[in-house]
Amino acid sequence: MDRSKIGLVIPAYNESATIYGVVKAASMYGQPIVVNDCSSDETAILAQEAGAIVVTHTTNLGYDSALDSGFIKANELGCQFIITLDADGQHNPQLIQKFIDKLELGADVVLGVRDSKPRISEHAFSLLTRVRFGIKDPLCGMKGYTIETYKRLGHFDSYRSIGTELMLFAAHQKLTIAQIPFQVGTRQDAPRFGNSVKANLKILRAMALSV
Repeated sequence: MDRSKIGLVIPAYNESATIYGVVKAASMYGQPIVVNDCSSDETAILAQEAGAIVVTHTTNLGYDSALDSGFIKANELGCQFIITLDADGQHNPQLIQKFIDKLELGADVVLGVRDSKPRISEHAFSLLTRVRFGIKDPLCGMKGYTIETYKRLGHFDSYRSIGTELMLFAAHQKLTIAQIPFQVGTRQDAPRFGNSVKANLKILRAMALSV
């Protein structure tokens, strides 16, 4: 598939340390779309210099809203596949080709499966989705979708699902879901998702709303 038809949605908040390298590496496989969630550093400038289309929020709206904006832009650009990845460098952009391959072979959704999960709530959510749907890592930020799957639901997120609503919709609809295990990289600084207690509460809330 033509590179311009593959949208690489990268939500970013104060990721100036890594965003340039992530965008440069990702651009080999598709069109990077960086959603700058009201960063106070040079995230937007560096992303644009690296070749990304940048969508900027004037207020900090959070992870799910950033992804939602990225999907809207990818749809406007006529992308056929949308792949999400983190801006912090923990997802090796070389993995993108594996996601593209799975989508081209007929998968509706492709999910990354990390080799480690940092929070107990992530293990709980993973247990729930593994038992119900065979999904091993619902909270991995690296996922791939066909545009048809996105259009079928009509939006990416409606309840701050931490990037899981569209995936769970696909599972409920019995669409074809592929999974790709990979080794997650090491983050250079503190996670943007919040401290341990706050992050766990967000995840538990999303899990409760998903059942």
